[in-house]
Amino acid sequence: MLSVEDLHVFYGEIHALKGVALEVGRGEIVTILGNNGAGKTTTLKTISGLLAPRRGRIVLDGEPLVGVPAHEVVLRGIAHVPEGRRIFNRLTVRENLMMGAYLRRDGGVPADLDRVFALFPRLHERLGQVAGTLSGGEQQMLAIGRALMASPRLLLLDEPSMGLAPVLVEQIFATIADINRQGITILLVEQNAAMALGVAHRGYVLETGAIALTGTAGALVEDPAVRRAYLGD
Repeated sequence: MLSVEDLHVFYGEIHALKGVALEVGRGEIVTILGNNGAGKTTTLKTISGLLAPRRGRIVLDGEPLVGVPAHEVVLRGIAHVPEGRRIFNRLTVRENLMMGAYLRRDGGVPADLDRVFALFPRLHERLGQVAGTLSGGEQQMLAIGRALMASPRLLLLDEPSMGLAPVLVEQIFATIADINRQGITILLVEQNAAMALGVAHRGYVLETGAIALTGTAGALVEDPAVRRAYLGD
């Protein structure tokens, strides 16, 4: 479904991504692991059109994405839940959700709104509440719900567990698995390697802007280097 080939991205003179290559098959959850500064967020931003690579290819279902504006990337079926949630604090929950659907001209918006409420009943309870007054967990639910309102085929999730209590982390990851079972492909960036590998089919380990290791989730869990670096063994 998604193919990334020889991706090179710079911030000024800083070479942030150094030939990153990865693939995400339809229906998969694929996770990218790595320490802070490894290039995980940069990879997602480049896929979603927020950053322009100096070299490399990004292909979605056979169509090239490099050079496509970010709003057009959304229309082609990719929605991005950014690190830090980035909700519209002064808008209500309903208004935030509808912002996710702002490019849509089809009749499926009400059904997708119902689907979001089924996944996150708390959002339905707080529909008229100003988003900036929500708890951190509720804001993460809202950020994911807003992305789902774009009706994506591929969902990019950047650190969905950041700053959340353990019980909420488990809830968020259970919901990520539910979303995938509903037919949405997911590319997941996550510091909590144990939770990420618990839901993912495959994974990549990114180190200083380059892919250092790849394999099935089960193989990565058993890999001694992964266990030492990311699983606390």
